[in-house]
Amino acid sequence: MRIPVSWLREHVELPAELSPEELDQALVELGVEVESIVDLRSTVTGSLVVGEVLEIEELTGFKKPIRFVRVDVGAANGTGEPQEIVCGASNFAVGDRVVVILPGGVLPGGFAIGARKTYGRNSNGMICSVRELGIGDDHAGILVLPEDVPAKPGDDARPVVGLDDVVVEVEITPDRGYALSVRGLARELSHAFEVPFRDPGLAAAPGATAEPAYPVRVVDTVGCDRFAARVVRGIDPAAESPIWMRQRLTHAGIRTISLPVDITNYLMLELGQPMHAFDLGALRGELVVRRAVPGERLTTLDGVDRALDPEDLVICDAGLPGGVAGDGGGVPISLAAVMGGETSEVADSTVDVLFEAAHWDPVVVGRTARRHRLFSEAAKRWERGVDPALPLVALERAVELLTTYGGGAAGAEVLDVDHVSPPHRIVIDADLPARRAGVPYEPARVVALLERVGCAVALGDGRSVAGNGRAGTGNGPGGRHASGPETLVVTPPTWRPDLTDPADLVEEVIRLDGYDKVPSVLPVAPPGRGLTPEQRRRRSVSRTLAEGGFVESLSPPFVSAELFDRLGLPADDPRRSAVRLANPLADTEPLMRTMLLGTLLGTLRRNLGRGHRDVALYEIGMVFLPRPRTAPPPAMGVEHRPSDEEFQAADAALPDQPWRVAAVRSGEVEQAGWWGPGRPAGWADAVEAGRDVLAAAGIPGDRVVVRQAGYAPWHPGRCAEFRVDDALVGHAGELHPAVLAELDLPPRTSALEIDLDALPSAPVVPAPRISGYPPALIDVALVLDAGVPADEVGRALAEGAGELLESIRLFDVYEAEQLGQGRRSLAYKLVFRAPDRTLTGEEAVAARDAAVAEAARRFGAVLRGA
Repeated sequence: MRIPVSWLREHVELPAELSPEELDQALVELGVEVESIVDLRSTVTGSLVVGEVLEIEELTGFKKPIRFVRVDVGAANGTGEPQEIVCGASNFAVGDRVVVILPGGVLPGGFAIGARKTYGRNSNGMICSVRELGIGDDHAGILVLPEDVPAKPGDDARPVVGLDDVVVEVEITPDRGYALSVRGLARELSHAFEVPFRDPGLAAAPGATAEPAYPVRVVDTVGCDRFAARVVRGIDPAAESPIWMRQRLTHAGIRTISLPVDITNYLMLELGQPMHAFDLGALRGELVVRRAVPGERLTTLDGVDRALDPEDLVICDAGLPGGVAGDGGGVPISLAAVMGGETSEVADSTVDVLFEAAHWDPVVVGRTARRHRLFSEAAKRWERGVDPALPLVALERAVELLTTYGGGAAGAEVLDVDHVSPPHRIVIDADLPARRAGVPYEPARVVALLERVGCAVALGDGRSVAGNGRAGTGNGPGGRHASGPETLVVTPPTWRPDLTDPADLVEEVIRLDGYDKVPSVLPVAPPGRGLTPEQRRRRSVSRTLAEGGFVESLSPPFVSAELFDRLGLPADDPRRSAVRLANPLADTEPLMRTMLLGTLLGTLRRNLGRGHRDVALYEIGMVFLPRPRTAPPPAMGVEHRPSDEEFQAADAALPDQPWRVAAVRSGEVEQAGWWGPGRPAGWADAVEAGRDVLAAAGIPGDRVVVRQAGYAPWHPGRCAEFRVDDALVGHAGELHPAVLAELDLPPRTSALEIDLDALPSAPVVPAPRISGYPPALIDVALVLDAGVPADEVGRALAEGAGELLESIRLFDVYEAEQLGQGRRSLAYKLVFRAPDRTLTGEEAVAARDAAVAEAARRFGAVLRGA
């Protein structure tokens, strides 16, 4: 919102030498965001003066009308001689006063003015239009000053056209709708500078009369709790808005239209009360305020034919003969509080005007504006809240302006349908602002600040606060009772619908006293708190995968029902049972994920589609598993903290949300180059990443069992399951070829998913014993059935080798005909070391033989080559 400072000064006694910097600081300290403060005098440099047209010579022989004009600019040109100017406009005559910029001046936009020869004549300066001066959009002709403007040739034209003002542009937060007006900003500035404020909203206005100004029936008194109207008859349809009104509207960014419409816009800016002007002659029958009915349409002032929604509030009349009336009566002529309709708008021939000033429900107006994408200035104010006490004041002011500048006579009848609810009261402890802000506000200070806002303050026991707004210190008015802090009963003013609870009043006390007085003190962190074991585990897993070359991805948890089919899940797979959202962001993805792989594979697919070929991604997040609901969730209000029973009942209605980790890999693990060929990723990389995840989670390797499994969406022959203490915790391996084809992913794409919440707590690991003695390295190649898992063979070797075994690693798998049908060779590297001595060859060989013997006992393994 843009407002000239001169307009503000009409209602608040601002300091005479107020600088833009001081104004900016004052508004910011009040919590008003300042977009810009522009001194209009600086937008035009050089000599901008009033001129009187002395002579006009029409130049012929050109494609467009050209005039050679002699203008009296007084002594502004230094000679006193008439100024000769070539002009292309023709909307002025001899004797008119115009605005002239002399050579050397610069108009808005950096348009420099000089003396030059054009159309065969010397032109010294320019006669300006409204748009060239930057005070409006009219460029049809030059600006002709009204006869009543007190200015003579040679006078500075800036005060005449409003370029001697300062315009402040502010951004108002949604909860401070009262500040979207000169009235509201002036009130705020009176708080900042502690100067008198003259409230235009308290002007005297006649009340409702027995005979209404026009018959009106309000059907929906919830959507419209007040509707007032007055009539002015016999105005001059050609009357123009006064120049001061046009200037202020232009500075505010509002286009001038006609005198009645300009008056409604002017009062909307001044008082904050949106109004509407109807052509009384275009209205037919009783006006009805109601909700729209299905099928109704309305062509609004912007020329758009709109289908109305049953939630829209409309103003209706009887309509043209043969028109179709809605169920509530009448035909819509206005989209209430948002935009009027074409059939009843004020036209060039309007002589009788009906002014309407009402009070509409903010929620209804906000929804209507968004539904129709009509974010008018009126709707912007209604959805933030408007003072319901303003309609009669606004009508009186509108009638006064219209009769003054447009003639006509105001009707004595006043319509006022008033269903406004009485103001609510807020009970607050007088020491609550001090407790919340950490500033020692005395009760007297709290009362004084709340009264400055406009609140009526009384004591909790019904006593009145002292007339000067200052509380005492004993048990008198405003003091403290011996039993505790004084209780205040506060009634907010009608223009502050945002004040609804004690927290709002606390904010007002802090704001008016000064945010800068609130100390910047960091709260003391309570001791003994840090990351939980689960958080530390997730961070360790994330760090391990990142160090292994994976990139973290965070994907939305929403999936489609078709995803389960594309992943090849069986019809009875429990992962198909998903939580369905009542209001999803997209109708194509209404379900919450039951596995991480579904969303992670979508991210992999997008990366591949952007040209990446070697991709490794991981994600740590929650899945959502529905559980049977035994009872509906409890309805919990905001009046008090829910009980433990309510918390438990609400939690029981929620789905299980375990944390999981998933990773996918596609392309090459090792890049090819001059050093040799690359290595593509495969199922073994996924299995190894799963082992790394479990190790990072603190699970010892001897408690982890990896064995072959068949589980969608993995390849049944290249899928491994992870078990910890015989509990299934996840899967890893190569994805099924059918799934890869369905998702358009490269062959051999591998993945893993592990349930982190299914893992047991990490045991306390003793510090490792480091031996300084040399190790004994022995390789063992065992021949056994191909179906025996290599992981179980390694376990058997480790158990047989005993305590001297330091580590074991599988380094080769070999299959050939000479080994026999269904047989293969597994080669392991064994490292033996004693903590207190150097092992002899005999000790190392004995340990190896014990390991081989255990493998032979369990699986029938034999040493290769034996």
